[in-house]
This record gives sequence, structure tokens and C-alpha cells, in this order.
Amino acid sequence: MKRSVVVSTLGITQTLSWGSSYYLTAVFADPIATDLNISKTWFFGVYSAALLLSGLLGPLAGRMIDQRGGRDVLAATNVVFAAGLILLSFANGPFGLIAAWAVIGVGMGFGLYEASFATVAGLYGREARNAITGITLFAGFASTVGWPLSSVFIDEFGWRGACLAWAALHVLVGLPMNRFLVPKAPPPEPVVVSETGKGGAVSWTMIVLAGVFAATWFVSAAMASHLPRLLQALGATPAAAVAAAALVGPAQVAARVAEFTLMRKASPLLSARVAAAMHPIGAVMLAIVGAPAAVAFVLLHGGGNGIMTITRGTLPLALFGAAGYGLRTGILAMPTRILQGGAPLLFQLVLDDLGPYAALALSSTLIGMSFLLLLCIRPPQQ
Repeated sequence: MKRSVVVSTLGITQTLSWGSSYYLTAVFADPIATDLNISKTWFFGVYSAALLLSGLLGPLAGRMIDQRGGRDVLAATNVVFAAGLILLSFANGPFGLIAAWAVIGVGMGFGLYEASFATVAGLYGREARNAITGITLFAGFASTVGWPLSSVFIDEFGWRGACLAWAALHVLVGLPMNRFLVPKAPPPEPVVVSETGKGGAVSWTMIVLAGVFAATWFVSAAMASHLPRLLQALGATPAAAVAAAALVGPAQVAARVAEFTLMRKASPLLSARVAAAMHPIGAVMLAIVGAPAAVAFVLLHGGGNGIMTITRGTLPLALFGAAGYGLRTGILAMPTRILQGGAPLLFQLVLDDLGPYAALALSSTLIGMSFLLLLCIRPPQQ
């Protein structure tokens, strides 16, 4: 199977998986909460629990892909996602909602970026960097595709029918693509004793990376939930805030294209350092200038977030190699998903109680600390 076909397949199926899980809540929260007579806080609490579950399952998912390859695991997650969405369509109260999101959480644990990255690492080894970047180029449009499509489904079929429509896409599109267009992985490479420890044990570098990825994804999740409100609190009009926030997606994709073309021969560690520097620079500009710097801040934040998504897959590969890659990325995903789940609520409390400058200080401090931690990592030997 041609590499371009594999990358396109995984990019499309990842767009489907992200659009029908992670990006589902922004559009479905209001109609589901209203219909089930529950608060949106309760709804997002259940969703946060699903993110926590997905993080806890990450190491198991990675180990399975290391041992068996990702084709069958990813195909199975399409069935799991479909089952969870069908359960969600029949939910009539809190317990049905919890059951549905528990199943969707299992799908997220086994079927999002880490799984697709581990799949191409198993197929192409250390040469998987461009494949990882290609997958993120496709899936970078998950929100751009997912939010409007969810809205169309809800308008046409109601939220319950919309869940069934997403489930049908998993069965009719995602499942056959993952099963028949992704090749079976070769036997796994043996894991050798290295700086990662015997059998791929957690090393100091792994701990540092876990902290970096957790901090950056906390900020990413917080901004995804509150960016327009933050910009309005700093003086932007509602229309200007929404228009500026909408540039996050294009900025992410543009930065990924730049990484793929201009920085493809550079170390992923350099890419990660550049990405980690972008948000704090934009935050300082926004804090000093205010609303007129909103677009510059959004472009820097989105660009840094886009590149960091790539380095989440390429940096562990460059530092540790392909052997045991799935398990390592699963371990790295655990704190990331946990903090992602709590980020919207925690950032909201800071923004509402302490103000926009405190919120900016929080986000830029976290990313700035990540930048300093990345400076402590030795570049991989080529």
C-alpha cells in the first residue's frame, strides 16, 4: 500500500473520530442538556470523566498497537465509537449519558492521535515523521468539518438522529477505510535497554515530556473553550472576538504546512521549542496592546498549537525510536488527557474571578515553563 494512501486514510478517519467525540460537545451540549433536563456543568463533567478514562487506557492501547499493529485496533474503535454514539442517541437521563460517554471514552483512548501515530511508527519506524505530519494536516480540519456537520445533522434529524448519523459514518466510512486501506504492521522491533530504561520504563526525559505535553494541552483545551470570552474581556467586540478566534484552525494548518516544508529536516526538538515560544510571545503582546493585538495572539497561539500537535508524535519517535513507541505515547497521553478534562472549568474560574490578565498569565506561564523544560532535553543523535 502506498504511503500516501495510508496517510490519507488515517487523516480522514482521524478527522471522523475527533469530529464525533472531542468536538461533539460544543454543538451537542445545549440540546442534550435541555432535553435531558440536566445542567451543562453536569454534561461537561461526564465528558471530562470520559477524557480521564481515555487517558488511563492510553498505555494499554499503545502496548496493543506495539504488539499487533494499529490496523485492527483502529478498525475496532470505529465500532466502539458507533456503539457509544448509538447509546447516546437513546440516553434518557444521567445514567444513560454516563454509559454512552464511558463507551465513547474507550474509543478515544484507543482511537485518537496517539493510536494513529503509533500505527505509522510501527509501519515506517523512524521514517514516520512525515506520515505523522500528514495525518495532522488532515485532522487539523476536524473542528472545521465536525462542528458544521454536527449542526446540519441536528437541524435535519435532531440531536438523537445526529448521533446515529455519526455512528453510521463510523460503520460505513471509518471501519472499511481503517480495515482495508491500512496495511498490517510487520513484527515489532525488540525494545532495547537505553536511556528510557529496561523494557521502555519511564525515564526522566519521559517525565519532562509528559509535563510539557500536559501543560501545552491544558492551555489548548482552555483556549478552545474560552478564547472568544478572553478576547472580549480584553476589549474586543463580540464580533471581532469570534472572527479572531476563528483563525485558530487556519493558523494550526498553516504552521503544520510550514513544519512539513521548511522544518522537515530540523530536529523535532527544535520544532517543539519554537512552538512553545509562540503562545507566550502572543500573550505578552495581547497584555500590552489589548484588543488590537487579538489577531496576532490568535495566529501565534494557533501556530504553536499546530506544531506542538506534530511534535507530540515526532519528538518521542526521535528521542526513543520506534520500538515501544505505542506504549510510550500512551503513557505520555495520560496526564495530558487528565488536565484537558479539567482545563475548561479551571480556566473559567480564573477568568471570571481573577480577570483576563490573570488568565493570560496562567496560560503563558504554563507554556513558558514547557519551553524551559524543552531546553533541558538533549537533542537526539542523528
